Amino acid sequence: MARDLIRRYGIASVFVSTAFVCTLFLQRFFPYPFLFLFFAAVMASAWFAGTGAGFFAVLVSTPVVAYFFVPPYYSWAITPTAVSYFAAFVVCALVVSWVSSARRSTEEALRDARDQLEIRVSERTAALMRTQTELARLSRVLSMGELTASIAHEISQPLTAVVTHGQACLEWLSGSPPNLEKARLSTESIVRDGTRAGAVIARVRALFRKEAPVKDWTDMNEVIHELTVFLRNEANARQTSVRTELSPALPKVKADRVQLQQVVMNLILNGMDAMSGPDARAKELVIRSRREKEDQVLIAVEDSGAGLDPETAEKIFDPFFTTKPHGIGVGLSISRSIIESHRGRLWAMPRPSGGTVFQFTLPISAEDSDG
Repeated sequence: MARDLIRRYGIASVFVSTAFVCTLFLQRFFPYPFLFLFFAAVMASAWFAGTGAGFFAVLVSTPVVAYFFVPPYYSWAITPTAVSYFAAFVVCALVVSWVSSARRSTEEALRDARDQLEIRVSERTAALMRTQTELARLSRVLSMGELTASIAHEISQPLTAVVTHGQACLEWLSGSPPNLEKARLSTESIVRDGTRAGAVIARVRALFRKEAPVKDWTDMNEVIHELTVFLRNEANARQTSVRTELSPALPKVKADRVQLQQVVMNLILNGMDAMSGPDARAKELVIRSRREKEDQVLIAVEDSGAGLDPETAEKIFDPFFTTKPHGIGVGLSISRSIIESHRGRLWAMPRPSGGTVFQFTLPISAEDSDG
């Protein structure tokens, strides 16, 4: 154990030392402190040596940066104008360490779960006629693997947002002069998305445990509006226009807001993926909401991609079935489970003008009303 600790903290020390030497060399070419390599050292330490080593890298980097790279140089004193810059560095370094170690832990857990799943399946292939108890045990192992894959899939979106806001924070801080107000807003976004990541994990675990959703009165138009703002940069990067046609008189539904956010986000991102191919027409995503009959709310997400054949349209909701080269096939399966846990229905159908329509309904029943 002692040897392992020495190895882990030695790795962190090597990364920080390398960042220090390189930054010291690059300092002469930049008017403001060039601290990106220390973030890379913290991230690499947390990735290769674990959470403790990542925070150790932050602990070592902080006095090094304070003494050598924050004005006045080669002094423990910090000028008033550099205090906010230095504080932002410490906060961002801690966040980078946490994100890197969390991502690493998730990937290791997913890999271990997949390895265990393959072992269990191979061991049970020759014993298909065993007792009902053995079959139930195998089913539980498969469910654990699906849960791990689902968490990895769902958590990637808020973690990506954390990294994006972290990069934006670094850009604002590297300005001349640093834009501290926008850096502060980016840091607040990092905290918000980190909190949302924890909420997503809790909701997915609750779903697989068959726990009742944490329901509250939810405005689906508001949920859609928040997501279109949140995914605006993603849509611009993919050269995709997003249009909404929302019914102004849409009633609220009693639902788990976090779970429904994940469903709508999955459908929007799937729609963008469907329009990324060379055969895609004008890239337009349309999100609609309306009251269906008297007792349902309907949300539809339409893309102008290549569309789905009837056979694939139903298979895409099966666990681990995917049409994407690098997909793991759990997003739509989880989305359908969430909608069904709200006593709704999720399905896909061809779009008349070309593409696919994913839509789901949520009930507005008497038991969901205030009375």
